[in-house]
Amino acid sequence: MLIDNYGRIINYLRVSVTSRCNFRCKYCMPDKPFSWTPIENILSFEELFLFIKLAIDEGVTKIRITGGEPLLRNDLDKFIYMISSYKKDIDLSLTTNGYLLPHLAKDLKQAGLNRINISLDSLNPKTAQYIANKDILQNVLDGIEKALSVGLKIKINTVALKGINEHEMVDILNYCKDRGIEIRFIEYMENSFAHSEVKGLLGKEILELIKKEYSIKKVGREGSSPAFKYEIEDDGYVFGLIDPHKHDFCESCNRIRLSAEGHLIPCLYFDEALNIKDALKNRDIQRALDILKSVLNNRPKENKWSHDNLDLSNRAFFETGG
Repeated sequence: MLIDNYGRIINYLRVSVTSRCNFRCKYCMPDKPFSWTPIENILSFEELFLFIKLAIDEGVTKIRITGGEPLLRNDLDKFIYMISSYKKDIDLSLTTNGYLLPHLAKDLKQAGLNRINISLDSLNPKTAQYIANKDILQNVLDGIEKALSVGLKIKINTVALKGINEHEMVDILNYCKDRGIEIRFIEYMENSFAHSEVKGLLGKEILELIKKEYSIKKVGREGSSPAFKYEIEDDGYVFGLIDPHKHDFCESCNRIRLSAEGHLIPCLYFDEALNIKDALKNRDIQRALDILKSVLNNRPKENKWSHDNLDLSNRAFFETGG
């Protein structure tokens, strides 16, 4: 069992397989040139799998594949099959922008993927293109429908942005409600890679927009999830709100992150990390375990953000998967 210095059990591993992305979203990496990461700079699937096996053997029961955009990495379905074959009952999920899902959803499901989170920030083609710097909406909507049709469980992630998509919060909620998909509204996470003019809505502002259409009540947080849930009183539909500026979910945080370049990250909003790449390339499992335990010993009690301290994070979310 993996336990950090504050007694929190760590059973959730998020693995980024690439920092590349085919979008250039204004809140993430709008000015980063499209480029190829040299293959020697990233861990192979076999090397990532070495660490995943170690993590599973030490008690990890939940794994999420992230990026960048993970579907850009070739043969991702084979990597997912490696994991699902090692532990049949592993909770295996993926976060994606959905653009490539129409062609890949079936293969991912057959490989053993259980669940998928898809980003959907607008239902307006022009707004979606403005946010992502690319004409994306139809592909994303087709990807959602394809994922539903092959039996993948879906959650939608929506980042609420002032003056850009704030008037669409209810529309996107209704889109998800009509399809039986849970939506999670996410407060914008201030970071040094985002466009300087981007401003996010606060959670209370998102809720006020929804209250203009629906009566809602608090449900609460489930386990270690960062999402606080609310229920629409008329029909019982439940949606989530993620407020990264609060620390109330930190006390039950159960996750660590591994980047494609081998950085083992103790907290999304914590710039410090240890690199595990050499240990994995040398197949030195004991060294990898020692680094993992050191990371756990240095996990912070809570993230560094608050509404009173909006310092920009230097964390590249396109490398750590959010």
